[in-house]
Amino acid sequence: MDNSVQVGTSPLRSAPLAYGCWRIAGYQGAVGLTPDLESKGRAAVVAAYEAGYTLFDNADIYGCGHSERIFGDVLKMISGMREQIGIITKCGVRYAGDPEPDSPQRWDFSSEHILRSCEGSLQRMGVETIDLYLLHRPDYLANLEEIAAAFVELQRSGKVRFFGVSNFRPSLVSALQKYCPMKLICNEVEISLGCRNTLEDGTLDQCMEEKITPFAWSPLARGFMGEGGVNVRPGMESQYGADKVIPLLDEMARKYGVERAGIALAWLLKHPAKIIPILGSTTPDRILEATRAVNLELTREDWYRLLLAARGNPLP
Repeated sequence: MDNSVQVGTSPLRSAPLAYGCWRIAGYQGAVGLTPDLESKGRAAVVAAYEAGYTLFDNADIYGCGHSERIFGDVLKMISGMREQIGIITKCGVRYAGDPEPDSPQRWDFSSEHILRSCEGSLQRMGVETIDLYLLHRPDYLANLEEIAAAFVELQRSGKVRFFGVSNFRPSLVSALQKYCPMKLICNEVEISLGCRNTLEDGTLDQCMEEKITPFAWSPLARGFMGEGGVNVRPGMESQYGADKVIPLLDEMARKYGVERAGIALAWLLKHPAKIIPILGSTTPDRILEATRAVNLELTREDWYRLLLAARGNPLP
C-alpha cells in the first residue's frame, strides 16, 4: 500500500489500513484452538505483511493471549519483519475468574495490572518494545495519575514507545491527557457505516482538534459490509443497518470496480479525521483485496448516499 500516514503527532507511520489480529486464534481462545487454526492465523498475518500492511493491532485478551503468541511466531518466521512494522497491543480487560474463580468481569487500569499485562504481551510476542500501547476499555475506577505513572515507567524502561486509548469518550481522553506528560496519539473506536456514533458524539471532532488518529475497529460492521456477518447474534444485521445499505454498496462496487468491502473502507478513508480502518479478515484474498480501497476516492455525493442509506432516514 502506498501513502503511509502519520499516527497522531508521533513519528510512527502506518499504511492507510492496519491489520487486526483479533481473529487469528479463532473465537474461543485456548479452548477451541487447533493446529489448523494456528496455521490459518499465521498465514493471515503473512498475507497482511505481504500485502503492505505495516501496523498490526493486537490485545492481551485476543484468543486468551494466543493471538499475540501466533503473531510473535510470524515475527520469528520472517527475517526483518519486526523492523518494517509497528505493533499495537492493548490491556485493561479482565475476564470473570481472573485470577480467582469468583473474580468478576471488570476493567482494570491499576498500575500493577498495566505493568504486568505489558510484560506478558512482550513475552508472548517475543519482542523488546511495543510501538503503541492502548488502554482497552474505560475503567470506571481509573486513577488518572496512577495510569500516567505506569506509562512513564513503561516508556522510560524502553518497553513502550507511544501510548493511546481505545473506546474512550472525548472527555476521558482529555482528562487522561492532563495527567500524561506524553501525547496520547490515538483512540481506537468502533466506526463503520453500521456504527456512526463517532460522527456526532465529539470523538472525531476531538481527533481532528488534537491531532489524535482514530483507528476504526470493525470497519465492515462485524463483517456485514464485507464478507458477511461473523460472530454475530440474531437480529444484529438489522441493528447494523446492513439490510439497508448493502444494495447500495453493491451498486457502487460495480461502479468503482471493487468488492463491496472496498466501498465501505473508502467511506471511512474519505473522512478528514484520517481514520485508519483495522481490517480483521483472516482470508488472504480478502486481506489483499481490501487494499484497493486505498486508491479509491468516493465523490462527496456518493459518500452522502451511503450515509443516508445507512441512516435509513433523511438528514435533519
